[in-house]
Amino acid sequence: MSNTVIEFNNVGKQYILGTIGTGTLSQDLNRWWANIRGKEDPYLKIGETNDRTQKSDSRFVWALRDINFKVEQGDVVGIIGKNGAGKSTLLKILSRVTSPTTGDIKIKGRIASLLEVGTGFHPEMTGRENIFMNGSIMGMTKTEIKSKFDEIVDFAGVAKYVDTPVKRYSSGMMVRLGFAIAAHLEPEILVVDEVLAVGDAEFQKKAIGKMQDVSKDEGRTVLFVSHNMAAVKSLCTRGIVMNNGEIAFRGNINDALKFYLNEIPTDMSGAIINSIKQHKPSIHFNKILINGTEERHSTICSNQGLLNLRIEGYTEEELKTDVMLIMRTKDGIPLATLAEGHYRGMIQTIPKGSFVINKDIVLPKFLSNGQLYCDLMMHHPMVEWQLLATNCCILDCEGNQEGFGHFMHQDRMGFLGLITKE
Repeated sequence: MSNTVIEFNNVGKQYILGTIGTGTLSQDLNRWWANIRGKEDPYLKIGETNDRTQKSDSRFVWALRDINFKVEQGDVVGIIGKNGAGKSTLLKILSRVTSPTTGDIKIKGRIASLLEVGTGFHPEMTGRENIFMNGSIMGMTKTEIKSKFDEIVDFAGVAKYVDTPVKRYSSGMMVRLGFAIAAHLEPEILVVDEVLAVGDAEFQKKAIGKMQDVSKDEGRTVLFVSHNMAAVKSLCTRGIVMNNGEIAFRGNINDALKFYLNEIPTDMSGAIINSIKQHKPSIHFNKILINGTEERHSTICSNQGLLNLRIEGYTEEELKTDVMLIMRTKDGIPLATLAEGHYRGMIQTIPKGSFVINKDIVLPKFLSNGQLYCDLMMHHPMVEWQLLATNCCILDCEGNQEGFGHFMHQDRMGFLGLITKE
């Protein structure tokens, strides 16, 4: 007897850029005419691979294409890949949030999904009411839900607010409650997207422990999407690597991680400023330099002492901000957050007009050999705007020892800086 609980057969998902739904009336008529003649949907023959780094010449894009794999009962599968690789789309199709354009999926058992903050919650209903509503949707009786209720509330740590409408909850509280519901209402298949990153470190550890218990002790199946390679490695037994909407590799988790870290190309060429993903519309950046270079790949030495960061730009309004440089390993393990201002409340003012932020970052004296991947953040802790430059640069460290064992705990290193108006 087969133990397969999930089977993807030639699954594809096509989107039309700038369009909600299936497209225009003429496109729907063309599909209908092809269908009654027994022909293939004409729009499935066109479209581009989901490569977000390339300018599109077509409005038709395949977010997923030719997805084929099976998951056995009790497997813990890590789905990894770059942003935009198709991981979340795959889970949304599996959870029936959206339907595939081509192919079919066979599922054996109930699925509980945690895809986004607040998934499955009614904002006007209390935490208690949402627990019972989610359980009912999964086909559980009121008695069954009651037997799990105290355990869910205790795990989520929301006992004080369980009778408060969830619209009053913070994002962290909603994630804790959502995960607790998904994990405790006995689904055969548990699907968890990157949403756990919203929780604090203590909750993430507890959530991963619960998923391990669910899979090992109760024989349930878990699909887990995360950019935290350490969490994926500790939890998962099998891995699927996504790239540009297709499966690039599948196998045991160690081989999958090795493939992802070594085979999927990471373009770190060009200027640091090109890595900016999000920023306040009224602030414009002309140049970002680290150690006097705009290049995203450079070298530092352990005896260098300081790392110079220079940001040049123009703002249409006065802004109060802090600058943070986050250093981590290639597999996403955080090593240091260099942000003295953030921790000491030393938020600085950028005057209206042209500005230069010039900061010297104090480096640890015990840098090790290897590569540091850096993320640049520029934000005000109390205001929702930020510059986010993920993977803004790679620093090749020429240190005195191998590995990064002594680089941890350096999370409050100093900025010696100056903001000037030009």
